[in-house]
Amino acid sequence: MSVLEDVSFTVSDGEKVGLVGPNGTGKSTLLELIAGMGDPDDGVARHTDGSLSYLQQDVPFKSDRVLLQEMWVAFADVTAVQKQLDEIADQISDGSGDIDELIDRQASLFSQFESLDGYRIEQRIGRVLDGLGFLVEDRQKACGDFSGGWKMRIGLAKVLVRNPDHLLLDEPTNHLDTRAKIWLSEYLSQFSGSLLLVTHDREFLDLVSTRIIELRDGKIRSYTGNYSEFLSQKAKDIALLQKTADRENREISRQERFIERFRSKATKATLVASREKALAKRVRTRVPDKEKDVSFQLESSGRVEREVITVEHLGHIWEDEPVLIDANLLVERGEKVLLVGPNGSGKSTFLRAIWGEFEPTEGQVSWAERAEPAYYDQHQDEALKGELSVIEEVESVAQGQSETEIRKVLGQFLFTGDQVFKLISVLSGGEKSRVALAKFLIQPSNVLILDEPTNHLDATTRRKLIQALKKYDGTILCASHDQLLVTEIASRVIRVEDGECVELMNW
Repeated sequence: MSVLEDVSFTVSDGEKVGLVGPNGTGKSTLLELIAGMGDPDDGVARHTDGSLSYLQQDVPFKSDRVLLQEMWVAFADVTAVQKQLDEIADQISDGSGDIDELIDRQASLFSQFESLDGYRIEQRIGRVLDGLGFLVEDRQKACGDFSGGWKMRIGLAKVLVRNPDHLLLDEPTNHLDTRAKIWLSEYLSQFSGSLLLVTHDREFLDLVSTRIIELRDGKIRSYTGNYSEFLSQKAKDIALLQKTADRENREISRQERFIERFRSKATKATLVASREKALAKRVRTRVPDKEKDVSFQLESSGRVEREVITVEHLGHIWEDEPVLIDANLLVERGEKVLLVGPNGSGKSTFLRAIWGEFEPTEGQVSWAERAEPAYYDQHQDEALKGELSVIEEVESVAQGQSETEIRKVLGQFLFTGDQVFKLISVLSGGEKSRVALAKFLIQPSNVLILDEPTNHLDATTRRKLIQALKKYDGTILCASHDQLLVTEIASRVIRVEDGECVELMNW
């Protein structure tokens, strides 16, 4: 089955293009082909005139390498020149070799180092790391010691510090807080090269993009302007197509009535045959199908005691560093408590400790006797097993539900018919997120523990989830950077920072 079919477009120098379309339409595949990470079955996908950097959704790096070293990996050519300069400096110092030849070689390497902008790379790395929220002391921290959200920022930083001529970014705003998003939008707006960007963040697209390309049904359509302008123009185009299609259908119906009325009359046989032939050849205007939305509700499995979760003097030390310090919290029945704060502040650790994933260094967590909690990790989609089908993955946590009931749930997340037999390994990032949500929501619960639940979700699924959480009659404890989620559902907001929990009176 073809994901892409006869797709043709060009991104010009300096253009900032947003690539949009439903999940599973091939957006990430298209970026991979342009980056040279595969060969198309037909046609050509390439970049020309300069260097290209590509941010994938899965970011590779060495866990034991410190952050600053990982940034320098992007500058292999510069480090190679620096290594030669160091070797020549040692030779000159030792008095070994032809001194004049060494000095000439050194001068040539200095010139090459300067042409590679080697003297300003440390400053460039610092600017990017600061912009993405890394502390100065983080630069000597092993990459593997960062939390999941910060690991995504490491990958983004590696792409940006290279300052290439072309950028391909696949979901760069996942796990970014508001401050980092603002910095990134300003950075990309000032970026002088060409940019092709995939993101579900509409506000970010509005800030950055100067053109939108929509990929739908294997085809491409281009719109000038940002995302809001794209939505407006697309609505006008669809309305015009619908008007044209309605007019055509009226004319076709008129012709069909004529053919049916005079089909049996010999005197009209030639005219009838002519009109039938014309109708058969007619190319009809096609109005794009309305994009299907996920559709689900959240219902609590039963009433719980008034005091649902009690956290007393919780503290935790991870690798000699305090992550939580004397955290206290009481969550009562029906409350929707949102945890906010920068990445790495301890929100995820706090939730995992409450869930019981590990034994905290000090303090205790008490649950109501009738509580039936369900936990959604921000990396839930990464825990899916690639060798399983969609329905097998959800069946693994279903508690006595029949295949019909499981299919009904999957249908709410747009997996219908044979789509339920697709392997997890071939799904797009958005599709995996929908499977993870289905897997989470099929389990009975009256308390939801959620860690960044809207990450990786497309705009429609994000909106539907927020609506469902807003109507949920159970108890919610959720960590999120999503301001809309905080605004729409929170009855209380707790800021987690420097290991401490402080309730906000206004948010």
